[in-house]
Amino acid sequence: MERRSSGLQRLAREVAKFGAVGGAGVLVNLGVFNLVRHVSDLPVVRASIIATIVAIVFNYLGFRYWTYRDRDRGGRPRELMLFLVFSVIGLVIENGVLYLATYGFGWDTPLQSNVFKFVGIGVATLFRFWSYRTWVFRALPGEGGKEPVARHEPDSSERVR
Repeated sequence: MERRSSGLQRLAREVAKFGAVGGAGVLVNLGVFNLVRHVSDLPVVRASIIATIVAIVFNYLGFRYWTYRDRDRGGRPRELMLFLVFSVIGLVIENGVLYLATYGFGWDTPLQSNVFKFVGIGVATLFRFWSYRTWVFRALPGEGGKEPVARHEPDSSERVR
């Protein structure tokens, strides 16, 4: 039971750190999105893609150097490639929701765009959390609730002479 509760505590800390970096990333994403929409005539989804890319860079730095700083650092090029692959999939999920709302349903007021951008971020976040922790920032051996099994060593009274 103790091993299970320590694993749950570790997962709770990981979720909290992921949420803190992700929450800041959401603010960056929405801030850049609204700034680009305000200062340019770019279509809504293009503005959103730019904002998502800026947030991806921000999030990678936060995840690598804070949330998952204790994870395997071997193979940094592989880690970065996987992060980018899963981030692009998240970008498609996130902006697919916005695209559907904007061009499929005609919901394109600034408020509606922000609401559906936020919904898209939420859906994509579920995918990103799973993929980043499973494939990108992998736990080192002995972490993540997979602790070595304790072996029973007989004490002197149990030894056969």
